[in-house]
Amino acid sequence: MTSVIVRSAIVALLAAAVSVLIVSGTVPALGGTVDGTAILMCILCPLATAWPASAFTFWQSDRLKQAHRELARAHAQLAAAHRRLAEKASRDDMTGMLNRESFFAALDRSRRKSDRGALLIIDADHFKKINDSFGHLTGDRALLEIAAAITRGVRGGDVLGRIGGEEFGVFLVGATAKETERVAERIRREVELIRFRPIDERTIPLTVSIGGANCAAEASVSDLMRAADKRLYEAKNGGRNLVIVEDGIAEAA
Repeated sequence: MTSVIVRSAIVALLAAAVSVLIVSGTVPALGGTVDGTAILMCILCPLATAWPASAFTFWQSDRLKQAHRELARAHAQLAAAHRRLAEKASRDDMTGMLNRESFFAALDRSRRKSDRGALLIIDADHFKKINDSFGHLTGDRALLEIAAAITRGVRGGDVLGRIGGEEFGVFLVGATAKETERVAERIRREVELIRFRPIDERTIPLTVSIGGANCAAEASVSDLMRAADKRLYEAKNGGRNLVIVEDGIAEAA
């Protein structure tokens, strides 16, 4: 408010000075005389009109600027909240990985950028037995352990998602066939090394079966999914705790 008063006072004084200069220059030129009363009126009239008018204008201008700042701040907060909600909506609540829809959307975007890469479908072995024997809370703990092992096994930049109850998807961005087998086997091994002891019980082995498909230039996401699912089915039928990618099999040690 002080700033408004000071600025409007400056405007009013300038208006009074201009008024005096104009009257002092034009009245004598027209043959008139400028006395003290005229000078006083030249000063008081601008002060009486310009000061409140400019004060109101400055006040309104400051209010408008403040409203713009608050609107910009609210817009930024809304945009940040929208980003947080969008991120939360794209994630699986338990593991923090991408959910099924977001995973396949990310996979599709990656496929559009490059023909190279591979899709792994990872399924926890005998998981129903854990839920039935120890309850779903213990099953959730086991899933978190498996998800952490998968995360340790992948490379930076790979896309991870939980695509089913105990099923995970990994897209190995730009991976060659050898890299795919190496990463898939590393994931299998990381899960196998878990020492899972639910509620002070004996150690329960955790293993996964992994089916993988390397990208072909013309392959769609659906093609990749079908191929990886077929390899996963073969791994399950082959005794579980197996990695099958294309025609290569990496057996448990």
